[in-house]
Amino acid sequence: MVTTANNQRVLSGMRPTGRIHLGQYHGVLKNWIELQHEYECFFFVADWHALTTHYDDTSSIHESVWEMVIDWLAAGVNPGSAKMFIQSRVPQHAELHLLLSMMTPLGWLERVPSFKDQQEKLKEKDLSTYGFLGYPLLQSADILIYKAGLVPVGEDQVAHIEMTREVARRFNHLFGREKNFKDKAEAAIKKLGKKNAKIYNESRRLYQEQGNQDALDKGRALLESAQNLTKGDLDRLYGYIEGSGRIILPEPESLLTAASKMPGLDGQKMSKSYHNTISLREDPKEVEKKLRKMPTDPNRVRLTDPGDPEKCPVWEWHHVYSDESVKQSVIEGCKSASIGCIECKQHIINAVIEEIKPIQERAKEFEQDSALVKSIITEGCEAARDAAEETMLEVRNIMGLSYR
Repeated sequence: MVTTANNQRVLSGMRPTGRIHLGQYHGVLKNWIELQHEYECFFFVADWHALTTHYDDTSSIHESVWEMVIDWLAAGVNPGSAKMFIQSRVPQHAELHLLLSMMTPLGWLERVPSFKDQQEKLKEKDLSTYGFLGYPLLQSADILIYKAGLVPVGEDQVAHIEMTREVARRFNHLFGREKNFKDKAEAAIKKLGKKNAKIYNESRRLYQEQGNQDALDKGRALLESAQNLTKGDLDRLYGYIEGSGRIILPEPESLLTAASKMPGLDGQKMSKSYHNTISLREDPKEVEKKLRKMPTDPNRVRLTDPGDPEKCPVWEWHHVYSDESVKQSVIEGCKSASIGCIECKQHIINAVIEEIKPIQERAKEFEQDSALVKSIITEGCEAARDAAEETMLEVRNIMGLSYR
């Protein structure tokens, strides 16, 4: 895997679908909130990606963008710790996507699992468009333009990251063979100092001759701690140790996130398309009403009938919201019919309302100060454009498209 010190940078985004629901909160947002304290994070509103399946009706995108950003902020994504921005306000994404499309084989896009899966699931839509075929490459551009080393995804998105790695590898192979590359790499090694140069050369030899992964890791670690190398020298030495050329676009790595076990109100995956969600800003009375109507074990018709928690959709919510003592009490009470379903649900009702209460309080503050929200996004967009343009300057130059 070709990475650089930028592997401390995380990139993740969401399509603007409006207010965040509990499934998105537990599956994505809580992870973002933790990551922002460990890495340099870029979180973006993927408004262009929304067009890949909803190009025929864009009326809700504008409002959905701001509703979603408010929920990010209210949930705890901190603009002081993470850069938040809107994809379409960083046009460099589109430029890199265009350039990558010139060298990406068509078959790579056609074999992405989600291509046929989504066409099957969304039969009512005409998805025979270039935008839909090419959206995984746009996703690759989103990642590579920030040289992100880590991309938090679920299992279903790993194939997209693997394609991104292939795209980066192909780009580096085509454009990383700069003139006098070996001489420049050897000169950079000398800048490491005698001791570190010796370690680097030995690590390179062991990896290239024996495939010794520990040696490769040791060499990379040495480069990460190097203080007196230019970025160009570092990119050369990362590639040289592996036997490739200069690394312009580092290969990202999937950061697998624990799949949210939060089902919808009907037991299916929580999704707005299934109309089975509870949003972070849902009225507490509506939360209670929805949860009380949740289906339970179909075999438990009367209060005196024993139940089986494993057959009850409510039980999955206990895995998210209840501690071991509550869960044990629910198991015993359900199986012995000593508690009713309403009593069982009350634990969940209380926990959900308690969880979203502080989020709702913070959301009200942001709702009343739209100028602040837009200012946060403006600053995030500026930071994202700066980082993206830094990459594009390098890409244009290496491709011979810099005319200054």
